[in-house]
Amino acid sequence: MLFITLIMALTIDHYIGEPNRFHPLVIFGNLAQKLEKRLNKGSDKQRFWSGILAWLVLVLPVPLTYCLLMLFLPTYLMVLINIYIVYWAVALNSLNLHGMQIYTPLMNGDLTTAQHFCSYIVSRDTSQLDQQDISRATTESMLENGHDGVTATLIYFVLGGAPLVIVHRLSNTLDAMWGYRTQQFNYFGKFSARMDDILGFVSAKITTLLFAVIALMKTSNIIKNISLSKQVMVNAYCQSLSYKSHNGGWVMASGATLLNVCLGGSAVYFGKIVHSPLLGQGETVNSKHIKASLSLVKQAVLAWLVIVFIYEYCL
Repeated sequence: MLFITLIMALTIDHYIGEPNRFHPLVIFGNLAQKLEKRLNKGSDKQRFWSGILAWLVLVLPVPLTYCLLMLFLPTYLMVLINIYIVYWAVALNSLNLHGMQIYTPLMNGDLTTAQHFCSYIVSRDTSQLDQQDISRATTESMLENGHDGVTATLIYFVLGGAPLVIVHRLSNTLDAMWGYRTQQFNYFGKFSARMDDILGFVSAKITTLLFAVIALMKTSNIIKNISLSKQVMVNAYCQSLSYKSHNGGWVMASGATLLNVCLGGSAVYFGKIVHSPLLGQGETVNSKHIKASLSLVKQAVLAWLVIVFIYEYCL
């Protein structure tokens, strides 16, 4: 039922999108905020151990409850629960929505609107960003979040079932909330950041492999495709070594290489200029790469579905 579950969840996500009310991740985020306010106090050491406790309290109960339900509920109900879990964890519809509401105004020359919507997806001031800055920030976000919120969910459901999907998605949410090197979160969010790195390690590599497979079918020139596929893997490995996020580096470097674009460079975070190494290779990033990055994530989803179908029904 792996393939059917993924297809059903993606279909619901495509036509309905994220739940308007009682979204599990919204509820989870609210609980995380309240717990952080209570525990993120004291010395650096106390904050660090409190961060570990907060992660354990917030993340583990849900997958453990799922495992308990498996002992009592019939198979057909567990299948429905699995579909729902993958549905709320996957964010392909949301990713496309956020990307296009930046891409469309950029293409229409409406920089102010693009800056506004760009602020939804990046943790920095976007009011001074120009067209190229916004294009870079959005393309990077589409590739990285395409892994975090889309391919990782589909991959981990196949590798470890719904419990692994839950643990990864909740941990990734905590990293997005707490994984900053600021005075408030440098120690409290350190464990969440490390757990997100660990939990995303395998899925980032598989996503990169999916990009490499897509490269093999990019043109009718087989030799050129093989060379591009090899370059996708080489850049993912080499360029990620100096990038701030190991998993993000793999996904963005490989995706950018396939898109024939250079990402990275300087950006302002919390009033500080952060210099990132170049990721990918090719032309200077512009607005067209936002849409191209979304298309690439969708192609990776399709490639994974084909692999799952072959594994489940043809082998």
